[in-house]
Amino acid sequence: MDTRYLVDENGERVGVLLGIEAYERLIEELEELSDIRAYDEAKVEIKREGDEAIPLEQAMREIREGKLTGD
Repeated sequence: MDTRYLVDENGERVGVLLGIEAYERLIEELEELSDIRAYDEAKVEIKREGDEAIPLEQAMREIREGKLTGD
């Protein structure tokens, strides 16, 4: 990867210039990391509250039937 920096009048690095492909790859990886963290947090919450995970299909059915809310 060709890394280029933006510098101030003193030659101090103040920014980075990325190609669009590198930028898009970073954004995708950040989104994936966010999903992983949310999953990990949900697992901890389930364990702490003693709740039991249910299959997605069952959750969707219960939401449609009004049995399950997002609260």
